[in-house]
Amino acid sequence: MPSLKSHFVSLVLKHSRKKAFTSPEGLHRWIARSRRTQTHRPPPRHAARLRISERRIGGFPVYDVAPRDRPATGKRIIYFHGGAYVFEITPYHWGLIAELAERLDATVTVPIYPIAPEHDFHAMFGMVHAVYEHVLDETPAEDIAFVGDSAGGNMAVVLTMMAAEAGLPRPARHVLISPGLDMSLSNPRTHEAERLDPWLAIPGGLEAIRLYAPGIDRRDWRISPIYGDLSVLPRTLLFTGSRDMLTPDNLAFAEKARRAGVEVEIVHEEGMFHVWPLIDMPEARRARDRIVAFLGGEAAARPYRRWNWGPLRTAPSP
Repeated sequence: MPSLKSHFVSLVLKHSRKKAFTSPEGLHRWIARSRRTQTHRPPPRHAARLRISERRIGGFPVYDVAPRDRPATGKRIIYFHGGAYVFEITPYHWGLIAELAERLDATVTVPIYPIAPEHDFHAMFGMVHAVYEHVLDETPAEDIAFVGDSAGGNMAVVLTMMAAEAGLPRPARHVLISPGLDMSLSNPRTHEAERLDPWLAIPGGLEAIRLYAPGIDRRDWRISPIYGDLSVLPRTLLFTGSRDMLTPDNLAFAEKARRAGVEVEIVHEEGMFHVWPLIDMPEARRARDRIVAFLGGEAAARPYRRWNWGPLRTAPSP
């Protein structure tokens, strides 16, 4: 049964963040607002607790996050943040990134990729492709995992497929949190699920896709990886919820990937909305424990120490 906290968060989202996706105009208003208020820099509470370095690749920042008081193991995670490709990384993303670095003794690489409408698909994937090549120079592919939420989940899958096409080694694992995998948004069940979703809506979603992928067919696998060759994907852990309009496509993706020979574990949480593992709730705690176990095994995982998750008003954009 969904927690009381999840019901409260759902109500807040319905009367706040939902406005960004009910119309193209609403999305543009939220984009304009976010440009005035958002920053990609890690919150000070994490910078004080972890070792965080910054470099630039393709002119854009890339952060490496690792434990401060002990050496990182060989584990490497590349975290692709969500935000519909039009919103910046948020403190909620940084909270999960910090926890993964600490609990897994891993280095987490965070590309602050260019976002729309200032930049387009080609700039975004050109940058993250370069980041992945740099990481491959430093870490064997078998020690690399891609983790991404929402649009970042889309990016993780597409980048892996691009790597396969380019003849590059592919990451060993994927963790996909409420990923957007069919940006055609044509599945009739998606339209049915939209009515239950307290956060996402189709009009704003289609506008975001238009902004970041102008002139590209939404069924192109680079935009909607569900239409590509899924056999190249690694073992995958996928989180989705019963109140997320992307869930029908996530379940269809998992079924197609399994038919292609990919091992896919699904966590389908009843009553949960988009990217719930990023928000401070009992359900998120369970989800994070599952991610840590999947990426490192329970014996290798550091015990959890409670983080300050930050105020709800900074909830991540999808």
